[in-house]
Amino acid sequence: MDVGGGAVAGDGASSTSSAVSQWTFTLSQRYQHFLDKSTPHVLYRWIFFATIAFIFAIRVFMVQGFYIITYALGIYIIQLLIAFLSPQVDPEVDGPTLPTRGSDEFRPFVRRLPEFKFWI
Repeated sequence: MDVGGGAVAGDGASSTSSAVSQWTFTLSQRYQHFLDKSTPHVLYRWIFFATIAFIFAIRVFMVQGFYIITYALGIYIIQLLIAFLSPQVDPEVDGPTLPTRGSDEFRPFVRRLPEFKFWI
């Protein structure tokens, strides 16, 4: 019988999991803060992406390896880029639609993949 307020079996595991969840929450808040601050800097994000891609290409060339990984990464980036440049609604199939109500906003081109989702 535990009268003195001793530790119950399993408290170590629950405190560890709560510490990990607190750390994960703090990390996600910092990441979201970074994303929110970088939102208006479109040109700098593209320059950073081009620089990192160029450095990676030089590294692949110098090491003469990672061709399979580079090929898969390139396909993934091209797939994201195509989704970023494609309209959400295909005008050939659905046809262009104009606003029917006064509260509707005319948006001639809505991307299938928003730019910020492209970066994440």
